[in-house]
Amino acid sequence: MAAKSWGDSMTVAARPATSRSQPRSWHSALAGFCSLLLGIGLSRFGYTPIIPALIEAHWFSAADAAYLGAANLMGYLVGAALAHQLAHRVPPIVLVKAAMLLATACFFACALDWGFAWYFIWRLAAGITGGVLMVLAPSAVLAVTQAVWRGRVAGTIFTGVGVGAALSGTLVPWLVGFGLPTTWSVLGCAGLLLTALAWQGWPSEAAATRAEQAKRATPPRLTASILLLMAAYATIGLGFVPHTVFWVDYIVRGLGQGLSRGGFYWVLMGSGAVCGPLLCGIAAERIGFARTFAVALSLMACLVALPLLSTQPAFLAISSLGVGAISLGTTALGSGSAAELVPMAQQRQLWGWMTMLYAVAYAGSGYVLSFLFARSGDYRLLFALGAAGLLLGTCLALPGALKPKRR
Repeated sequence: MAAKSWGDSMTVAARPATSRSQPRSWHSALAGFCSLLLGIGLSRFGYTPIIPALIEAHWFSAADAAYLGAANLMGYLVGAALAHQLAHRVPPIVLVKAAMLLATACFFACALDWGFAWYFIWRLAAGITGGVLMVLAPSAVLAVTQAVWRGRVAGTIFTGVGVGAALSGTLVPWLVGFGLPTTWSVLGCAGLLLTALAWQGWPSEAAATRAEQAKRATPPRLTASILLLMAAYATIGLGFVPHTVFWVDYIVRGLGQGLSRGGFYWVLMGSGAVCGPLLCGIAAERIGFARTFAVALSLMACLVALPLLSTQPAFLAISSLGVGAISLGTTALGSGSAAELVPMAQQRQLWGWMTMLYAVAYAGSGYVLSFLFARSGDYRLLFALGAAGLLLGTCLALPGALKPKRR
């Protein structure tokens, strides 16, 4: 009954009185989910488990495979930086649909062993589509969602990233056994299916109206509240590095527990990423995005620091599951917090800035922590620094959390 009430209320909220042709809001949320599942979950995270197969098949050397991964990150930054400006010239929904088609084409292109330059172009393009989808897709859906329901809608959309990451870690290694061309082609077929599911779900008329408003809107003024939110969101990049870059290596080599245990804890983290965004979104509906965001940062700091207290299996499992859940949840909370601070016509640009800052902080922190680990060999230092960064983020988020809840 509750689900029916949510869907009915959301449909009314997302369908302007001037149009009866808008898709139901559950379809719009599904469209956003599919876009991030494709553009981030599969296109970005799906590459990592394919790297060993690319090297073993002699398609690329280990160094070349790493450069191709960096090309995807570079493309993501470019896409996030250009998304708002492109949306001034092309309707955002047209851009989103084009990005999903291009992301799908990237899979099929990578099935061809045509050399490094060919792969570099398509991995760069895959990154660009991911950045465009991350900035434009959630904003397009949230712009026509009633404020009271934005929490679970945002959570549903960003769950796509977690589902994609989980599928990449389980389905892709199995597909690799059938050969690289088959693996890439299956991912391409999945991209076609996701694009088709989302195609009619975008709120086209409402989104077009919002796009016109965004064209006339001035960029968000960099107030203290906005700067604090951007800085707090960037700290997640530092806090997430220990678990995404070093976690499995810590389990396998640091604790000597073997690859199977490392894989188990990695799957736990992926499982948390699947449910985290929706749970965080529901919490945000009750106490507000800004408050939930601050609480989530503090919890994530504790979870990242948990291995410093004990390496017992229960502690490692809680750390894996919790970091996976909250790290993806903070993405939904960051987007929603931006919508609380500025009009929806400006949210897209602010969210684009936050996305870029996070990507830069994540990449930069990865290099810095790798440098420190290479010289110290101390995993505990990595977890301590990650937790410290998140505690700083909590302090930066507190002023916004202490303000009255906004609707």
